[in-house]
Amino acid sequence: MYASRVRASLRGWGGVGAMAVLCVLALAFVLLLPYTQQARHPAQRSGQPVADGVQARSGSCKDDEAQDQTLSPSGADGPTIDAIKARTGERRKLIVGVDQNSYRWGYRNPNTEGAELEGFDIDLVHRIAQDILGDPDAVQFKAIPTSQRISAIQDGRVDMVVRTMTITCDRLSQVAFSAPYFKTGQQVLAPKSSPVTGYNSTLAHQKVCTAAGSTAYTKLDADRKSGALPASTDISTTVPNQLDCLVRLQLGEVDAVVTDGALAASQAAQDPTVELKGAAFTTEYYGVAMKRDATDLVRRVNRVLVDYRASGWQQSYDTWLSATLGKDSTASKPPAPQYLRTS
Repeated sequence: MYASRVRASLRGWGGVGAMAVLCVLALAFVLLLPYTQQARHPAQRSGQPVADGVQARSGSCKDDEAQDQTLSPSGADGPTIDAIKARTGERRKLIVGVDQNSYRWGYRNPNTEGAELEGFDIDLVHRIAQDILGDPDAVQFKAIPTSQRISAIQDGRVDMVVRTMTITCDRLSQVAFSAPYFKTGQQVLAPKSSPVTGYNSTLAHQKVCTAAGSTAYTKLDADRKSGALPASTDISTTVPNQLDCLVRLQLGEVDAVVTDGALAASQAAQDPTVELKGAAFTTEYYGVAMKRDATDLVRRVNRVLVDYRASGWQQSYDTWLSATLGKDSTASKPPAPQYLRTS
């Protein structure tokens, strides 16, 4: 409509001349556009890609590469970190969403004074707080159900979530993730006496429990629709927190649980009557989740993870997870990071 108005107003020789000027200017803009882009990103001219503020672009993410869709490490402060540091008094803390019921990951130890939060995820939180605020205990923990991890970040209730959260393309469209800090995969947990042998046809006519909003439920739902999982498998039982599935299993309300193998192993350690059934049937990576526009915080956490892999990660693994996952398993070493490359 705008173009037709312009043409209507440019009548006569004067109009033709003006139109010619407009065409010349438009052509010049098109020819000069690449140079303006280079000026904004000078590093691209030397062949060094620059990662901008968009962590994962629509159509650029593949499920088996989601863990690589993160920004390169940086120790620099930015607006998000500045806002965290600007908090005063008792409020000058890193606010982190965690689990308080996942044994050896994020749980309250009743044998400590005040039932302190402990576990593999909790160790990482303290390391991040030490780097940003200079105090490993400058943390306000908030217990977040599995189904509320993303909304807690988007609503600003927490600065980040460190809660056995798998990096996926779908989640990358809603929040940003750090580089992966742990590798695992979905597995089946069931009573030792169960006829279930793994993620296979033995799940037919079985009632399976998963956490709402989890990658486990997404996988089961997709596989049942595609026929990879028996149509008679009942996946209608979902719970706010993963540990609730173990309770349902103990009460006989469900026949099996599907969750990350790392979590399943910890649950098996809590109950000697259940065990892992079969091998892991997916490959997944945990990451620290943050707001999509908190690019300085994402880069800073990735910088922390570089140092943590070199010193701290293995000690934490040996303390919390080696007893259930083994000292020589694929999970016993931190995953190697890859960073987003943009053109």
